[in-house]
Amino acid sequence: MPLAIEDYALIGDCHTAALVGRDGNIDWLCLPRFDSASTFGALLGDEEHGHWRISPAGATMAASRAYRRDTFVLVTRWVTADGEVEVVDLMPLRGDRRVDVVRQVRGIRGTVAMDQVLRIRFDYAAATPWIRQAPEFDGPGEQAHALIAVAGPDSVIVRGPRLQSDGMVHRSHFSVSAGETVDIVLTWYPSHREPAGPLGVSRSIRAAEKWWRVWAKNAKAAGRYESAVRRSLLVLRALTDVDTGGIVAAVTTSLPEAFGGHRNWDYRYVWLRDAALTLQALLEHGFDTEARDWRDWLLRAIAGDPADVQIMYGLAGERRLAEWVVDSLPGYRGSAPVRVGNAAALQFQGDIFGEVMLALQQTRERGVEEDPNSWALQLALLGHVEQVMDREDHGIWEIRGPLRSFTHSRAMMWAAFDCGIRAVEQHGLTGRAEHWRTLRDRLREQIETRGFNAELNSFVQYYGGTAIDASLLLLPQLGFLAADDPRMLGTVSAIERRLLRDGLLMRYEASTGVDGLVGDEHPFLACSFWLARQYAQSGRLPDAIRLMDRLVGLCNDVGLLSEQYDVDDGHHVGNTPQALSHLALVRAADAVQAAMAAAVGGDHGHQPDRSS
Repeated sequence: MPLAIEDYALIGDCHTAALVGRDGNIDWLCLPRFDSASTFGALLGDEEHGHWRISPAGATMAASRAYRRDTFVLVTRWVTADGEVEVVDLMPLRGDRRVDVVRQVRGIRGTVAMDQVLRIRFDYAAATPWIRQAPEFDGPGEQAHALIAVAGPDSVIVRGPRLQSDGMVHRSHFSVSAGETVDIVLTWYPSHREPAGPLGVSRSIRAAEKWWRVWAKNAKAAGRYESAVRRSLLVLRALTDVDTGGIVAAVTTSLPEAFGGHRNWDYRYVWLRDAALTLQALLEHGFDTEARDWRDWLLRAIAGDPADVQIMYGLAGERRLAEWVVDSLPGYRGSAPVRVGNAAALQFQGDIFGEVMLALQQTRERGVEEDPNSWALQLALLGHVEQVMDREDHGIWEIRGPLRSFTHSRAMMWAAFDCGIRAVEQHGLTGRAEHWRTLRDRLREQIETRGFNAELNSFVQYYGGTAIDASLLLLPQLGFLAADDPRMLGTVSAIERRLLRDGLLMRYEASTGVDGLVGDEHPFLACSFWLARQYAQSGRLPDAIRLMDRLVGLCNDVGLLSEQYDVDDGHHVGNTPQALSHLALVRAADAVQAAMAAAVGGDHGHQPDRSS
């Protein structure tokens, strides 16, 4: 059975990523891309579905683990009766499309007997590989050995201590003493090619540490939550494909929103919304290069008729993300189905236009050089928004029930026109500012009359309804109204009454059936960070700090967050690590830190931030 979700750490090379458990198992790895089929799939089943374990003989859980500073080089320490050992796990970052997983075992004290167990199962555990030894790599000593596994287009070669095969299980037993190292490397390569040569392990570790630290040194982070912000920024970088600039929402598929339920989705794709919000968080912390990369990805992905714009794409801008059920994997702790692809790619979600426009506006305001095609794209998007601004949609939460006029979606379209006006008036670009102002004002009038319920003294989830939605917390961040506007304070009060569960925030009231799905879910971490940000910007600093401290405390031991949190059992829930959770942490921490600085300086004004 897989571990609790919070017991996994991430290693990655900005092409793909692996999840390493506290028990020494790699239970999830898709090769060679984030969205490829799994090679190790035990996370969504059990050991029979593929895993790779390296740990002391008879041990169950490591004594401790941590990333080396500002990197994704994971060091797991084990203590036994015979001594102490470390396992260093990482994926080197290379420019030649080679994909390696490095596991270096280092003796610290005494002599420790180690076990290695390897089950390779390609294609979501549906393909049983052909295994052969590689005598051409043999040499003196037990470490000069290689095993090759091939199935269809995929091959891996594993170099290290000799593996003895028992059917589909491959084992090795070796010892490591103080001062000794044992290097084990798995390399993926296309099966029609020859395998790459051996890797210089120590050199690769040093190079990986340097790469991550050079990137992280540009991070502008300080204050009470500096450590959590830096780790979150690193997570966002790890989820960004180094070749295409696409930013995946998470590295996993089908980790359930409710254990044993059916709310299981594939998050290994690029949502325009999540990517745009990630871009804004990175921009605010000094990462302009990533802004250019993402903008270029966007221009390629949505090139063509704006009417064909999707809410999500593949890593390189692929459009066909057909959703299907993987019968070969039973699901995380029996939570079926396991899905690949995502049918939400075909939905209409009106909010994405605002998020994209806000991200491009912020890129412009940061002084990033304007691409010749960027403004033309934005003009086309605004023309399309004019055509669809009265169309009901699926909303930010990808509702699979009836279409609605979601208030958040309408506010984001308001923000799209607002960005167009500002581009003309503040940056000298050519456009129909007066026409957009008319459309923007029309949307404002709609939102204030049809999206606000005077009896509840609150904005509502959709026009004419009475349900409440956590996405309403984003209204001040668009510049639609101030965080301390009486209508916003009334909305916050309604959200606190109806959406808080043990102090953390639900996305919406699933019991209303608005999402067209059966079952319930758990508090959504990004929404709780939105609430902390709202508190900070509306004069409730003690509440903001209290909530923020709790949320940061929910990060696992290496600083990762999933999508949701089970307040009853104290476990992470949903796909992990979740970009939206980490970017919301960054934005909330910035707001709380700014409010703390303002309180010290005596500045208690609350001006709305115009980015979500």
